[in-house]
Amino acid sequence: MKFKVRAFPKRFGEAFLPESGAGAFFASIILWGIGVGCFAAALNNFLADIHSIGGYGRGWIEFFRELPGLMLVFILALVSKMSDWRIMRLGILVSMAAACLMFTNVGTLAVTAFIMFFSAGEHIVMPVRSAIAMRVAKRGKAGTSLGFMTSCMNAGTVSGGFVVAIVFWLCGHFGLSDSRTAYNFVWAIIVLLLALSLISTFTAYAPNEQSRKPKLYFGRKFSRFYILELFYGARKQIFLTFGPYLLIVEYGFDTAKIATLLSISALVNVFGSPLIGKITDRFGYRNIMIYDTVILFFVCLMYGYAGKMFPHHIAVWVLCVNYILDNLMSTTSMATNIYAGRIASTKEELTSTLTSGISINHLISILCAPIGGWVWARWGVEWLFSFAAIMALANSAFALTIPKEGNKD
Repeated sequence: MKFKVRAFPKRFGEAFLPESGAGAFFASIILWGIGVGCFAAALNNFLADIHSIGGYGRGWIEFFRELPGLMLVFILALVSKMSDWRIMRLGILVSMAAACLMFTNVGTLAVTAFIMFFSAGEHIVMPVRSAIAMRVAKRGKAGTSLGFMTSCMNAGTVSGGFVVAIVFWLCGHFGLSDSRTAYNFVWAIIVLLLALSLISTFTAYAPNEQSRKPKLYFGRKFSRFYILELFYGARKQIFLTFGPYLLIVEYGFDTAKIATLLSISALVNVFGSPLIGKITDRFGYRNIMIYDTVILFFVCLMYGYAGKMFPHHIAVWVLCVNYILDNLMSTTSMATNIYAGRIASTKEELTSTLTSGISINHLISILCAPIGGWVWARWGVEWLFSFAAIMALANSAFALTIPKEGNKD
């Protein structure tokens, strides 16, 4: 199976190296995005509907879901002699196996383990997909390639969200809405999509040489990158875990509504991500890292205080718009990857650094999840998102210390 770069529209093909496997990579990413999008669209309501999980319990489940990210350096050390493409295939296979396990009728503890297993596959794919996206790009087009990759992921998420919404609409028509049967239909679709994603990676253009990544790598020159990952881990965990759950628990959003909102948000990102990638190439990663979190400061405040600032029916719409803007702003995290790529000496060092960065931001993420659930239960959602707002401003302040482009020190 061979995918050629010229299969893309000309404006995108110009950003990629010929015969680099870019076509196969992005085809796999789209299918992967649909599958992961289905899982994300159904998971929160599945936990609330089938297992009656509240905000505090959701925080603890997120703690275990994020553990693979913290352990990612050690997980990938076991396959350090494999190529990035093969590691990507392994991650897809792990998530596919976890989706199969979701069919079983088991308790909350076992389901938590399955979710953690699925997450392990996601996290294995994360660093290598960014590394591959930059590797297939022409010189000076890394931001465009990363933006296009994010756009493909979001295109998949759009489709995945609508797939879940349609499944639950049909199940509701037959009296099966929010039942285990409806969720089993979703798991089956995910398994099929991930299998197709795996098949798509088998291309003659995919390099199979060993990446020879060090088992554990923390370079002094990447110290600023690591600190930025800590800030990012804190604020993104609160958004990813408690943003949708706020809509479910406090505003009664069912599975179809959450899936539709996820799809609309991802659809905005389909067009927004390449634009942000080009803006990053144009204005530089440093400026993006400084100003994106200033915007996120106000996003955090809306999450926490929209319910007090507006009537209920208006607050719902404010939070939906807020959720869409939140997801769009998350795309700017590509700037830190580009920063790491600029100061990395080799492609193996870059992949290892991205992997270490993911583990570092998960160090704070796994702490924020249960603590965030406790803060929500004890003091309310306002305090929770106020903390996220502080993290956003701290991120911007620290980004000011990043040297301007052209200076690697």
